[in-house]
Amino acid sequence: MKSISKILVAFTFLLSLVACNAQKNTITVKNAQTETVKIYGNCGMCKATIEKAGNVKKVAKVSWNKDTKIASITYDVKKTNQDEILKRIALAGYDSDKYTAPDVVYAKLATCCQYERAKKTVAKTGNTEIKKQNTENVTPAMPTETTEVNAITAVFDNYFALKDALVQTDGAVASTKSANLLKTVKAVKMEKLAMEVHTVWMKIWNDLQEDAEHITNTKDAAHQRDHFMRLSKNIYALMKVCKYEQPVYYQFCPMANDGKGANWLSKESVVKNPYYGSQMLSCGKTIETIK
Repeated sequence: MKSISKILVAFTFLLSLVACNAQKNTITVKNAQTETVKIYGNCGMCKATIEKAGNVKKVAKVSWNKDTKIASITYDVKKTNQDEILKRIALAGYDSDKYTAPDVVYAKLATCCQYERAKKTVAKTGNTEIKKQNTENVTPAMPTETTEVNAITAVFDNYFALKDALVQTDGAVASTKSANLLKTVKAVKMEKLAMEVHTVWMKIWNDLQEDAEHITNTKDAAHQRDHFMRLSKNIYALMKVCKYEQPVYYQFCPMANDGKGANWLSKESVVKNPYYGSQMLSCGKTIETIK
């Protein structure tokens, strides 16, 4: 009887370990949608790379089967979409029927991971060669992003206009400028951004909208400045990966935020404090120049 009890205890322990591991591997995603898509690859190493590239904590989970080449993708429809996930996977070296990995990235895969790719044809436009898969509706993994760069520049321009209104402590103008900023934030097509910019944008765009909405919906400069602090932090993160057309000065006021300090960005090297305006216009210093 004792041996049977020991076996039962051991079996129960093993079941608890399995349950624990299963819980760790379960992704909790709000607004979840699950889709299946074919992604090309060969082996367990491919599986690890594909899933790592596609996964984003609490946003997207990818599970790829090396035998069927089918990936199950679960994602939060309010934060990402299939295109964004497949683009990240393509930029890691793995083709899908929709996105093609850059040749230079594919070439760097381990020999065992270099799967057989769909045959390509080469079309010529003037002196430019365009490589294309023999598959309908294939989108290059790295499209031209000129339009979206301009869209991000518009976000920066409207941020600077809002900053100038706060320097003047003009809540009404700040509200109007923030409304313009909100429009430009909503106009950015995340899926068309370059990979590095896209990664940052995905993290900050909800906060950008929330802070711009708060500033738009009030004419109280003090309340606007509260939200301008986080807005500035996120605009700084964006500008570090998507440079502006001229040098930008990242400035700091030690008195703002109840003495904890706060930052902002300016096109001018001369300090004009948006947190205090004329009360302490020159309070602060430039701590970084972004070129």
